[in-house]
Amino acid sequence: MAMPFNADEVFEMAEQIERNGGKFYRAAAEKFPAVRKLLLRLAEMEDDHERTFANMRAELSTKETAQTVFDPDGQAQMYLRAMADGHIFNPKVDPVEQVAGKDTPEDILNLAIAVERDSVAFYVGLNRCVSQTAGKDKVEAIITEEIGHVAILSEQLEKLAGRG
Repeated sequence: MAMPFNADEVFEMAEQIERNGGKFYRAAAEKFPAVRKLLLRLAEMEDDHERTFANMRAELSTKETAQTVFDPDGQAQMYLRAMADGHIFNPKVDPVEQVAGKDTPEDILNLAIAVERDSVAFYVGLNRCVSQTAGKDKVEAIITEEIGHVAILSEQLEKLAGRG
């Protein structure tokens, strides 16, 4: 199956996902002091990932940034943005609103785990589209870190439940 997006567009979407994640974790940290330190640490990790993807994007060759399909209206890019914005750390919903419906730290951690799992799935797909020269090893490192986020969040959830 052909990828209708070039590497530049895919990295742009990855940057948006990480930016959205940082906003989400900061908003959650304000509401849940019991897990504030953890959430702020995760926000910083998301910021690091965003910078990594921005650097990878800046290093792309002209060939990797060329449009892969005729798209004079930019619909492919709009679709990518909609995917990033609508499925993983949705910025169309104010992060404060996203956490407003959550009443306990456990609620927010369960939501964060679900979103981190979605980001892992996205990055595994992204990794299949990235060449070695475009930073496949960096994407793999981010996948490992995102899996680590799920583990960190799960461990904290166990602690809050008195099982850890």
